[in-house]
Amino acid sequence: MPKVSLRLPRLRLPRMRLPRPRLRLPRPHVTALPIAWALLVCLVGGTAVWLQLTHVPPPEETPSADAGAPPGAEPGDESTAEATNGHGTPAEGEAATAEAAPGRADVPLQIARGPGSLVVAPVPELTEETERGPLPRIALDGRQPWQVYSRPFDQSDRRPRVAVVISGLGRSAAATAAAVQDLPGEVTLAFLPYGAELQHWIDQARAAGHEVLLNLPMEPLDYPDNDPGPNALFTALSADENVDRLEWALSRVAGYVGVTNHMGSRFTASPDAMTPVIKALKSRGLLFLDSRASARSVGVQLASTEGVPRAINDRFLDNREASRAVIDARLAEVERIARATGASIAIGQPYPVTMERVAAWIRTLEAKGIAVAPVSALTNRQTDR
Repeated sequence: MPKVSLRLPRLRLPRMRLPRPRLRLPRPHVTALPIAWALLVCLVGGTAVWLQLTHVPPPEETPSADAGAPPGAEPGDESTAEATNGHGTPAEGEAATAEAAPGRADVPLQIARGPGSLVVAPVPELTEETERGPLPRIALDGRQPWQVYSRPFDQSDRRPRVAVVISGLGRSAAATAAAVQDLPGEVTLAFLPYGAELQHWIDQARAAGHEVLLNLPMEPLDYPDNDPGPNALFTALSADENVDRLEWALSRVAGYVGVTNHMGSRFTASPDAMTPVIKALKSRGLLFLDSRASARSVGVQLASTEGVPRAINDRFLDNREASRAVIDARLAEVERIARATGASIAIGQPYPVTMERVAAWIRTLEAKGIAVAPVSALTNRQTDR
């Protein structure tokens, strides 16, 4: 039987081309731009936050032309009396206007002891322990606080002498730090008997070579409009009460050579009120600097009568206006008085512009043949002119 071959015809199917998948990547301008903006916003925002967290506030500002006294300080030793005192010096009655000047932040003090360093206070032999606190006294061997606590000065120096006192310190930390650090050691510093860290400031001042006075608050003519502060001395109080207030001020700190009146145009003009105070200063071996808040002050006359070492303010530097021009003019007057009489004293407030002009002026005096001295070196050298 013949072989039968079964062959099926090949089926040719048409080729099917499947579409290739296409990957559509996002265009750069569609996605990258928002991402870039987001990064930029984060960068700017982060920078602002960092600046805010690390921001250091600017230094404490000083009084502007309308501000009056420095922060934390009283208007000054010149607040209510006549326009001028017996020296042609503006007295109480006109608050100072301070020219704007760079302030100073409260920074740690860095003080190196030098040739002008003073003895460490208190000296036990010059200290009387009382219920109120330590008070200065004359030592058994006759040493007096105004001599022992003074800044050394060559008394054989025959040149005309000038002394500058920056008054009203101790209440503004920035102003006090600037006075202690920036002024030459020859400048005398006067502190109000207020403030929690008063002894600290006086210790720092004396370590830097500054002789120290204590401001003694006294009654002005226009009290109570102008208040000298707590525990001030008043003409209406008894002698015992005023001496008690004096001793309160004296007990606050140690290391000062004497006192100068803060305000006091009414009090210093009263012999009855001033006599017990002058006698108390004598018994404790302290000097008295009459700021001449009033032309009628009897402080110098009484001090001379009682044998109290005394000095006289010749010019207020900045009681009417604290500008460079005014301060420079007053310093020129102080220089002229020193040449004419042999000694002259100026009092200023701790305005930055005052301290800057005083420091600049002092640098010129050596070439002019004038000696810068602490107040103690001018005691009893001025006539009651």
